[in-house]
Amino acid sequence: MELKVKDFESALKSLEDIVAQLEAGDLTLDRALELFEEGIKVSRFCSSKLEEAERKVEVLVKTASGEMKEMPFSEDAEGNEP
Repeated sequence: MELKVKDFESALKSLEDIVAQLEAGDLTLDRALELFEEGIKVSRFCSSKLEEAERKVEVLVKTASGEMKEMPFSEDAEGNEP
C-alpha cells in the first residue's frame, strides 16, 4: 500500500479520518485491518516529519556571547558548534 500523503498537515487529516472510520465500527474485518495498516504508515510519516522539525529547531545554538545563531542543518554537523 503506497502512502498517499505528501505533507504533515494532509497526513494528520488522513490519520484523523482513519481513526474516525475505525471508531465507527461498521467495517469488515479486512477493511479495518487495511485502515489500521494505512494508519500505522501515516503515523510513522507524521512522526518522521516531527523528528525532522525537531532537528531543525535544535540547529539553533548559542554562541559564546550567549546570542542565538542559526546554522544550516546537516546530519553530520548535528549538535556541533561552528
